[in-house]
Amino acid sequence: MKTGREALERMRDPGAEVSAHYMIEEDGRIFQLVKEADRAWHAGVAFWRGHSNINARSIGIEIVNPGHEWGYRAFPEAQLTSVINLCQDILSRHPIEARNIIGHSDIAPTRKTDPGELFPWQRLAENGIGLWPFEGDVTPASLSQFGYDTSNWEAALSAFNRHFRPETFQTS
Repeated sequence: MKTGREALERMRDPGAEVSAHYMIEEDGRIFQLVKEADRAWHAGVAFWRGHSNINARSIGIEIVNPGHEWGYRAFPEAQLTSVINLCQDILSRHPIEARNIIGHSDIAPTRKTDPGELFPWQRLAENGIGLWPFEGDVTPASLSQFGYDTSNWEAALSAFNRHFRPETFQTS
């Protein structure tokens, strides 16, 4: 969405059939839209580590950014602080493996590019959220073993690069 307000309105609209547990605005405000114990509709058709029913097994956090279509930009400090604090809080209450803290592009590489190559995954890992760096050779077998759907190798590699090697990702 172009703005956080548009995203919030859409996720609050029952007719849109899309939601997330949380949305974090660029100014750092956090909106809880769905209870963590309830299913949100944020992942869509997705795959991670052998599972395709991602909505039923995840906590979805939408991070406001206009994205590649409407002026993708760096994530503001206030927003990143809120992302880190919220993730640390969630991790204190749930036994989530570090390699399962991922973005839409990781679980749906043929459909999604967010949070994108400007998202500071390394900083999150330095705060105990997710992994950094990816260890090992980047092959279809290694990415599949890590969790990616590699049935479309180019899309999986692009998602991997957005997440773990953003400096190698070339925007068009």
